[in-house]
Amino acid sequence: MGCSLYELPEKGKSWPYHYHTANEEAIYVLSGTGSIRLDEELHPLRSGDYVALPADESGGHRVINDSAGSLRYLFVSTMCEPDVTVYPEMETLGVFVGSAPGDRSGRALHGYYPLEKDIDYWEDA
Repeated sequence: MGCSLYELPEKGKSWPYHYHTANEEAIYVLSGTGSIRLDEELHPLRSGDYVALPADESGGHRVINDSAGSLRYLFVSTMCEPDVTVYPEMETLGVFVGSAPGDRSGRALHGYYPLEKDIDYWEDA
C-alpha cells in the first residue's frame, strides 16, 4: 500500500479525470471542503469523507477544490505494476512499468500515448 498527502489550494484541481486498470485507490479527506468528480457527477467532499476508487472505469475520478480554503487529503493506493491509466477526455493512456506507482527511478517504461493509436501487430515488422 502507498499513501500520499495532497493539498489543493483554493480553486485548485488534481490531475485530469482518469482511472487505473491495475491500482485501486481511495481518498480520505483530512480538512477543508471540495468535490470529487465520479463519472459525470460532482460529489461534495468534507473532512472525514472516504471514497473508494476501484481499478476500472467505475473508479474514474478528479478532485476539485471549489472552496475558499485549502483542501488536504490522503490518497491511498495499491502498489501494483505494471499499471495503465486511462484519461478518457484526453484520449490518452499512461503506461507505467518497472516500479510501483510513485517511484519513477525504477521504471523501465513509462509514458503517455494516444488512446486511439491502434496499429496492426505486424506493421513494419
